[in-house]
Amino acid sequence: MAYINLLPWREEAEKAKQRAYFTVLTAVAMAAFAIVFFMNQYYQMRIDGQNTRNQFLKNEIQQLDLRITKIKALNEKKKELQKRTYVIEQLQRSRNVGTQVLDEIAKVVPNGVYLTRLEKQDNSLNITGKSESNNHLSNMIREIERSDLFEDAILESITSNDAKSKLLSDFKMRVHIKSLISLNNTTDKGTP
Repeated sequence: MAYINLLPWREEAEKAKQRAYFTVLTAVAMAAFAIVFFMNQYYQMRIDGQNTRNQFLKNEIQQLDLRITKIKALNEKKKELQKRTYVIEQLQRSRNVGTQVLDEIAKVVPNGVYLTRLEKQDNSLNITGKSESNNHLSNMIREIERSDLFEDAILESITSNDAKSKLLSDFKMRVHIKSLISLNNTTDKGTP
């Protein structure tokens, strides 16, 4: 007698194929999920690392900004101190100007010219006096122009009063005192 298998073998084969298909599908899905999960973790780690570096840079930038503001404040203080030292240097240089002016006046005033009044306003000197002749005044102006301390002698007026002595005439003159910096430069050059 012939052996005949009456079991539904096709259905069993179909079910076996279906189980194998779902097993492979599940394995592929699990592998894809694992790949996506690990890629996500990898990129998340990179993003977190970059965020950490960014935060570090932000903190350093804030510290540098604080240092910059401190440096700016120090620079302003430095400028103020430089201004103060400049003023002190100017005062130091100008403390002998009165003596230098009187010494130079004694050098530039010739015989026959008599000074009655000296008045200093800023860098100019107003001189009032009497002169025996106009030649003496012109000699005085020439000496002032040659002077290291004075410049720009301007004779404002010469008046002769008939009621008083005819020999003397009154004059007013304005002379500028050279700036202290140029004056100190010329005196420094002259000294060894």
